[in-house]
Amino acid sequence: MLNPQLNKNGELQHLLTIEGLPRAILTHILDTASSFVSIGDREVKKVPLMRGKSVFNLFFENSTRTRTTFEIASKRLSADVINLNIQASSTSKGESLLDTIDNLAAMHADMFVVRHAQSGAPFLIAKHLIDTKQSHVHVVNAGDGRHAHPTQGLLDMYTIRHYKKDFTNLRVAIVGDILHSRVARSDIHALTTLGVPEVRAIGPRTLLPSGLEQMGVRVFHNMEEGLKDVDVIIMLRLQNERMSGALLPSAQEFFKSYGLTPERLALAKPDAIVMHPGPMNRGVEISSAAADSPRSTVLDQVTNGVAVRMAILYLVIAGASEGGAHPALEAKPPQLEESRKTKGSANAGD
Repeated sequence: MLNPQLNKNGELQHLLTIEGLPRAILTHILDTASSFVSIGDREVKKVPLMRGKSVFNLFFENSTRTRTTFEIASKRLSADVINLNIQASSTSKGESLLDTIDNLAAMHADMFVVRHAQSGAPFLIAKHLIDTKQSHVHVVNAGDGRHAHPTQGLLDMYTIRHYKKDFTNLRVAIVGDILHSRVARSDIHALTTLGVPEVRAIGPRTLLPSGLEQMGVRVFHNMEEGLKDVDVIIMLRLQNERMSGALLPSAQEFFKSYGLTPERLALAKPDAIVMHPGPMNRGVEISSAAADSPRSTVLDQVTNGVAVRMAILYLVIAGASEGGAHPALEAKPPQLEESRKTKGSANAGD
């Protein structure tokens, strides 16, 4: 089956999920990002690679880092950027998601960067664009429900490669609320695709999804055991807005068992790095001492996010010239909602 994210030449035409993308594509994105890093150090921080292209940022959920870095990335590529105010748009008056897309596409959009509370919404948009013969418009997923956050996963991989050089001899631990985390899913798919031999998931049973072992992940319920001799620690926040029912006694109890402290960090390798996709909740999943330690790469991740998103935007546009209908778009991703009246919520972070 063809991957709906790739054109007939195997080049990116959409970025919807890391799952299913070949290692060569991920490596090409990371290599391309490396060439964009230095642009941030120039006096004039622009290149004309997307001059004349219109990028519409459609964020149906709240965001700071992702939305801002996408806007910066687009502008550094010289694209015209339109940030849709969802609360003031026609979706607040009952207009469906796909009708909104059709109206914006009629304004000669070249790309939609989409964040949505519904898993599968970017996939649905990409399928609709193909079905309505608007395949010249491209979609980048900026986070959909609990399903995927591919650009965060890729900037995490860029950060890991920067510090560790080689993926094939690493132990990586992902800690916290993996059940509700789209970042964790994208990171796991990226890490395994890039050849990381050991990926660990650490958390209470109530916050770990089933099937992790089938994804090649070792599961730990004890923080101390799970952190022993790891090279990379990726901390995740508690996604209270996605939880239904009481999955934890309290945030304080969670920190007591699974919060990253200097004492727990000492169990990892001496040169282990600490990562977090943000927003951080200090004193819940991570202590200030760990978050601000010399081993923390949290702000590096934010900086790297601009270059990685520049690479993605550029490659999707550059690889799209041979675009066309793809049968794989007939398939449905996990939890895809097909209602034309799908609405977003405004209570989720990055």
